[in-house]
Amino acid sequence: MGMKMIFRWYTKANGIDLGYIRQIPGVTGIAGELPNEVGEIWKLEDILALKRQVEEYGLEMEVIESVKVHEDIKLGRKSRDLYINNYIETIRNLGKAGIKVVCYDFMPVFDWMRTETERRLPDGSTVLAYDHEVIKRTDPLRGDFALCDWEMVYSQKELKDLIESYEDVGQEGLWRNLEYFLKAVIPEAEKAGVRMAMHPDDPCWPVFGLPRIITNEENIDRFLAIEDSPYNALTFCTGSMGCTADNDLPRLIGKYASADRIAFGHVRNVKRLSGRSFEESAHFSKAGSLNMVEIMKAYIDAGYQGYIRPDHGRRIWGEKGGAGYGLYDRALGAMYLTGIWEALEK
Repeated sequence: MGMKMIFRWYTKANGIDLGYIRQIPGVTGIAGELPNEVGEIWKLEDILALKRQVEEYGLEMEVIESVKVHEDIKLGRKSRDLYINNYIETIRNLGKAGIKVVCYDFMPVFDWMRTETERRLPDGSTVLAYDHEVIKRTDPLRGDFALCDWEMVYSQKELKDLIESYEDVGQEGLWRNLEYFLKAVIPEAEKAGVRMAMHPDDPCWPVFGLPRIITNEENIDRFLAIEDSPYNALTFCTGSMGCTADNDLPRLIGKYASADRIAFGHVRNVKRLSGRSFEESAHFSKAGSLNMVEIMKAYIDAGYQGYIRPDHGRRIWGEKGGAGYGLYDRALGAMYLTGIWEALEK
């Protein structure tokens, strides 16, 4: 199929017209989602309706992002079998609708963490940012938690209870619960023709003492070995993995893409600051700490046959809407990456 450039699209949150996405040269499809409650079965008719909506604009929808994993599965609670069965039924329905890849993650409580959503850069744009010093002096168990709207997702009591529950699980307990999940889901995903693409932890280290396990080469190798199948694959996110210089991104992309264990690529830049702090940036290599030419070359040299999308963008040109997921800067990112890709191929 070759490498395909796609674009993340939310049905409600951003209000970005599919017709605008179609106008980005080189973008052939979207990574879609349904705004269902976590743990619910996605109905086949709802998936097909979304797919028809996308296809009316001449775009494909072969990737879904994300079918979220219920916290009870991550915690290994008694109710996990119910939620795993619902998850498998959703994967079957996605397969019937022609979906090829599902991006998901296994991060406890927070599927990403930032301390600012509108840090202003010298050029006047705003970005998502993470200040590790703010994290160190924040104690969600004490009630002083107010980071990036997570207090709107959980009540204070829910947050406290969840974090305390993970203290009992620990890192090895989370690995065991991930293995239980994968052993149940991957064989069914393979039957459905849907590749499960795990997204790394963002950022790729523990936050508030919560275990994080998809963080580096050693842990990714351990994850992929649980089910040694191309259907147990990665969403390789350069922004998440690139938060630390310890991860050699081009080498890792070459390693996992050559082994057919990357099903989806999130390609974005990030500017590493002192300590573990960082801020997001334009995709342009010089805007951040990552060499985007080396990253795209690694995909091409590995003969990658899969989906790529520009990831988080700056908020620019007076655009309103969700931080990280506006239209303009992600469109610039798509064109920048496509330009690198074309130049390298030719």
